[in-house]
Amino acid sequence: MNLTARLAEEAVTHFGEHLTGAPQLTHDALVLELDSGVTLQARFASAAEYSIHWRLDAAELRIDTAPLHSGLASFPNHLHAADGSIQADPLTRPGQDPWENLQAVLRAILKDPRLDRSA
Repeated sequence: MNLTARLAEEAVTHFGEHLTGAPQLTHDALVLELDSGVTLQARFASAAEYSIHWRLDAAELRIDTAPLHSGLASFPNHLHAADGSIQADPLTRPGQDPWENLQAVLRAILKDPRLDRSA
């Protein structure tokens, strides 16, 4: 089973009650529609190279590992926040099993899709 299919299976097993339909598998991504209105798209090239993008209404957020923001404590991974800022990634760790990273994001966005830590 390829990684994307394994992630889809894990998502159904652990978060199925929050999915509005079956996970969608594209050639390089997993797409999940959540009952909160969030659409999540996850791409994992490896355990250390990934992008997890989610959208709720006009808010779009993304965690990725493109090594562009060396000043952040979480370098190379970082969060593109809903306000457009680039922040340290509070949820994932490169090299960790992709399912561990994906489920950390799913848990967090089920609580607060915008990751508004001031709320």
